Amino acid sequence: MSDAVRPPRPGEELDLARLEAYLKEAIPGLEGRLEVLQFPSGHSNLTYLLRMGETEMVLRRPPRGKKPKSGHDMHREWVLLNALYGAFPVPRPLAYCDDPAVLGAPFYVMERLHGLILRREPPPDLDLPPERVRLLCERLIDTHRRLHALDYRTLGLGDFGHPEGYVQRQVQGWARRYRDARTPNVPDFEDVIAWLEANLPPERGAALIHNDYRFDNVVFEISPLPRPAQAPDTPSPPLVREGRGAGGGESSFRVVGVLDWELATVGDPLMDLGASLAYWVQADDPPEMQAIRLGPTHLPGAFTRREVVARYIADTDLTPDDLRFYFVYGLFRLAGIAQQIYYRYYHGQTRDERFRHFDKAVAGLERAAKRAMEGWGL
Repeated sequence: MSDAVRPPRPGEELDLARLEAYLKEAIPGLEGRLEVLQFPSGHSNLTYLLRMGETEMVLRRPPRGKKPKSGHDMHREWVLLNALYGAFPVPRPLAYCDDPAVLGAPFYVMERLHGLILRREPPPDLDLPPERVRLLCERLIDTHRRLHALDYRTLGLGDFGHPEGYVQRQVQGWARRYRDARTPNVPDFEDVIAWLEANLPPERGAALIHNDYRFDNVVFEISPLPRPAQAPDTPSPPLVREGRGAGGGESSFRVVGVLDWELATVGDPLMDLGASLAYWVQADDPPEMQAIRLGPTHLPGAFTRREVVARYIADTDLTPDDLRFYFVYGLFRLAGIAQQIYYRYYHGQTRDERFRHFDKAVAGLERAAKRAMEGWGL
């Protein structure tokens, strides 16, 4: 995890004495005094960095005042991580606690993964020529395919979701949530909702799906590769500038962990792909789409959405046009997420200025969804 950590925000502090006592009992071998810092990103579950001696761990708990259910269900995440660990790149789960006497809410602790998380703009000291950007895209897409290829029943996750009717339930659910959160200054999306309801695809099977799979939820490791033999004075440009993985040769990327599983379930994997495509803003997208970009998908060498789809559906009987419904759904879903946040800002439930212009993002997503209905974007 690459976010800068800082002291816990007011009102989100943890009881150090009780937590330290619990950790030393639950996780053998811990020594030293507990230090707690907080990761600043995210708007849902609270995430903390724990340090004890030489050991670093990550703790996740629901927001204060929230009952531990649905998206804030710590036990559900804990079960999933235990099922996936060893079969798929996730942090190693260490301890789960449902005793309210410790922190007042259920929480779990996992190992801290060290690596690179790519956000809207890559770190300034990271050298990313186009061929390496393409490699990152390949790793990201292939890991997504690998997730969907897992046998979730063999992993003990047969009861983790309800895949029958999943697509229709998602369309109906997001239509309801959007209508409930709509404010007077955003479009109604009724044309998009009607199109989705009229174009429901046949069920194509079920898989374990992440539901928030994108660059900033994936941890990459940069590993040095052997440099080919060459004359002693021949320079070889490094992938990573000095101070970040420079090892005297080129480097390769490997996915070491996928994070933030709070929305995971068992459902149609193409719905998961559609949700990811909505976040994939490419360099030639209009400004209204650029404003919502969260990852480095605009860089020279980055895949276009069509290339993402082509790599994902390779060796299947699917065509890019088969993905149109899922892309439109992804854009509508993203608009619903943004509008739920904006609703809180509009009604004074939060003063976070980051949300001031989310209404414009919602309007832009409606225009994008309508264009996608006609074939744009893929």
